[in-house]
Amino acid sequence: MAVDVILGLQWGDEGKGKIVDFLADKYDLVCRFQGGPNAGHTIKIAGKKYVLHTIPSGVFREGIINIIGNGVVLDPITMVRELTSLDEAGIDYRDRLLVSKKAHLILPTHRYLDAASEASKGEGKIGSTLKGIGPAYMDKTGRNGLRVGDILSPDFEQKYRSIRQKHMGLIRLYPEVQFDLEGEEKKFFEGLESLRSLKFVNSEYYINHALTDGRKILAEGAQGSMLDIDFGTYPFVTSSNTISAGVCSGLGIAPNRIREVIGIAKAYCTRVGSGPFPTELMDQTGEKLRAVGHEFGATTGRPRRCGWLDVPQLLYTIMLNGVTQIIITKLDVLDTFEQIRVATHYSYEGVQSSEIPFEITDIPISPVWEDISGWNTSLDGIHEYHQLPDKARAYISRLEKLLSTPISMVSTGPEREKLLPR
Repeated sequence: MAVDVILGLQWGDEGKGKIVDFLADKYDLVCRFQGGPNAGHTIKIAGKKYVLHTIPSGVFREGIINIIGNGVVLDPITMVRELTSLDEAGIDYRDRLLVSKKAHLILPTHRYLDAASEASKGEGKIGSTLKGIGPAYMDKTGRNGLRVGDILSPDFEQKYRSIRQKHMGLIRLYPEVQFDLEGEEKKFFEGLESLRSLKFVNSEYYINHALTDGRKILAEGAQGSMLDIDFGTYPFVTSSNTISAGVCSGLGIAPNRIREVIGIAKAYCTRVGSGPFPTELMDQTGEKLRAVGHEFGATTGRPRRCGWLDVPQLLYTIMLNGVTQIIITKLDVLDTFEQIRVATHYSYEGVQSSEIPFEITDIPISPVWEDISGWNTSLDGIHEYHQLPDKARAYISRLEKLLSTPISMVSTGPEREKLLPR
């Protein structure tokens, strides 16, 4: 069988976790392929809200195997909190949650480094979540990292002390920040004990054997495509490859194993933290989008910057990912807008273009707008796509034409039953 991929097409927070949860029962395995606890996938089931940061979003479906892939960076402290929340909710996951031995660990000193580095940048901050993601990936590429499989080694603590010493030398180069290293290390080593209770696997073999056996796999991405380390709005990006190419390196599968690439996008646009955002609205409309959409980060709680949908940006990520279908989320947030705007092109340096310039972080960009009539009615209680108001369906049809990609489903709320296939 093949691997289908779910990933975000904007700057994250597109609702990927909900879509993974909705589709997971059609698959045998759900595999997270990159990122770390800087992600926050929110899922609402039977009126209860769950937020996952590392564990794949298929964990709530009985019988589904969930794998944390080698491309993920894992913080045992955060992981324990997630496991505890699943235990308290009565979710039976112990035999269904597998962790790649090659996944790298986030150490307390990674978070210490993250905090010190970000604080030193002053007004040049990139908006880090301060979860230690960047320093952990730096150690991975610098060939200094500790991996999940290392915690089974009898000399793990010696390895930890060695890398800790290196980190402390780097931290002394930065201005002092408050960080309870002793307390965090205590929680870290307690978290390792919980982590050891899970099943560690050579995930690349496990996943490829599953494919050979005809099992269906769903790959789950974190963050959004515009935060990709290579193709995002650098340097205001994350430290991993968030696009579909990251599935191959993050799970150990060949490119020809990928079948469907399902891109998730909000009906408008948001961004957390610093960095360019061409369609951002710094007015009452932006405030209204934030309030109605409850746009606050699931990981950080920070208010999200809001704006209208950006077609050039989406065309870019559709191209990079080879998207075969799109799911539009949070359509209901637009219920009370008489007029909806869509940026069809950019205007910069005297030209009009649908391409994102290399200098996006340095030059002023003006969106070229198209106005679309809103539907001015609540979508609550609608359970079939054909029941949507004519103007809501017209909005989706217009987006589909602008993006030249099928829109297969829309979401009108956070619950499972509010996903409407077309």
